[in-house]
Amino acid sequence: MKILSRPTFLSILYLIYLITIPRVSSSSPSLTVPQHFLQCLDTQPSDHGSPNSATAVIPTNSSFSADLMSAVRNLRFASASHRKPEAIVAAVTETHIRATISCCKLLNLELRVRSGGHDYEGFSYTSPVPFVILDMYNFHKIDINIADETAWVQAGASLGEVYYNIASKSKVHAFPAGVCPKVGAGGHFSGGGFGNLMRKYGLSIDHIIDAQIMDANGKVYRDRRSMGEDVFWAIRGGGGGSYGVILAWKLKLVRVPEKVTVFKLERTVREGAVDLVHKWQQVAPVIDRDLFIRLEIKPINRKISKGKTIKVSFIGMFLGTPERLLNITNKSFPELHLKTSDCMVKKWIDSVVFWANYPERAPKEILLKRISANEYYWKRTSDFVQTPISKQGLAKIFQTMIDHSPLPRRVWMQWNPWGGRMGEIPSDATAFVHRGGNLFMIEHFMNWYRPGDELEEKFLAIARSFKEAMAPYVSKNPREAFFNYRDVDIGITTPGYNATYEGAKVYGEKYFKGNYLRLVKIKARFDRTNFFRSQQGIPVLA
Repeated sequence: MKILSRPTFLSILYLIYLITIPRVSSSSPSLTVPQHFLQCLDTQPSDHGSPNSATAVIPTNSSFSADLMSAVRNLRFASASHRKPEAIVAAVTETHIRATISCCKLLNLELRVRSGGHDYEGFSYTSPVPFVILDMYNFHKIDINIADETAWVQAGASLGEVYYNIASKSKVHAFPAGVCPKVGAGGHFSGGGFGNLMRKYGLSIDHIIDAQIMDANGKVYRDRRSMGEDVFWAIRGGGGGSYGVILAWKLKLVRVPEKVTVFKLERTVREGAVDLVHKWQQVAPVIDRDLFIRLEIKPINRKISKGKTIKVSFIGMFLGTPERLLNITNKSFPELHLKTSDCMVKKWIDSVVFWANYPERAPKEILLKRISANEYYWKRTSDFVQTPISKQGLAKIFQTMIDHSPLPRRVWMQWNPWGGRMGEIPSDATAFVHRGGNLFMIEHFMNWYRPGDELEEKFLAIARSFKEAMAPYVSKNPREAFFNYRDVDIGITTPGYNATYEGAKVYGEKYFKGNYLRLVKIKARFDRTNFFRSQQGIPVLA
């Protein structure tokens, strides 16, 4: 006779208990779903002296609301109209993660994995159906090996922690990733990970050389060889949350000078912003790859004369000295009129503080701050531009921005140049498909600061109207979008559990283009039951 293992035996016992539990009577009320979940956790294998349920909170716990809100970055998803989780598990060990997966399966609950909480549509901490949050906050160990220029980073670590730890070991090493230090590594890397080193080095995923992941059965794959090269390919740009729980990434560090140069110039329309932006499109994607110049385009009120105008900020990161930078800009972009006095020389780690918009003299330890106050509501989306926009087109865009901006609220944009290394990496080298052929990526912003359904609908309508007005100037067939800038307006699967390949194409082809089918095939092999799912997840093929 086959002897059942203790974990299997306990799970079967608990399943029998769920089936046979008596219906409620007034004197003996039944357990709620959260209470069932806690009980289930303690039927699963546990670490010695550490009950699985000790890592979980449910809505009746006093700390539940604070634990939920600690990583809700967008207050749109904090309203009473959004379903709250049945439990939040702040896992400390892999055992806790495995138990959480098992109990979600037993109780038919969806699992949401949260590393930093920056998902633009709140998919890491919301769901239209009963669900549990697996919070990776405690998984933030970082091991730097300068000798071989690598680092193991757990999924719950923030980018700020990654940068701080690298800088504590070396003045000439860095890692190409985002400029927001509070973003979690788990989601950022799995969606691609772009930042101000991308023209020199490409994306984060282009320097991820290994990973660890737990599948829907609780099995841990300790390296890319054990998980298979296809899965390793998929989780680099295809979103790890559709395949399993990312535990850690192995990074290959890159070299930077001991000192770098940053700058920020601002120009209004009256000061030639239209001409400068037109020239930027021609220059920024092809200029020396040590130079990255981001644009921030915002409507403002004129200080002297009445009315609105557009202010464009040119924010630069250069891997070198001001002297070499000025030689490059004077030759390729003289209209910018960049001067030595505009340039700030900093250590790479201090440039991270600059790009994060922290105070000028803020200590680098500020990068270790992982939680911030939730202050506003927002909608953000993305676009890719593959053909330069004419001066007439830019003038029309600027006027449309003004027309869509009931100041002090406003639509605004960041334009991030592609080119350099990004144009050399094939579109199928990783799951991130947006490589050569793109001049720059746009991030669209709409922020507001007061709650209310009517107010939310008003500002969402403004954001959608402006994005529609941008359609003539951006990629087409499909209108491409960046997976890490999630946008439900491009399509979702509803309710999401049994999403099909055809149904999910509405967003899958916009995020992944020709890589979408390969992602689906890998999903069908690695997560056959579609346990790891969401409204914009990768479906199984059937």
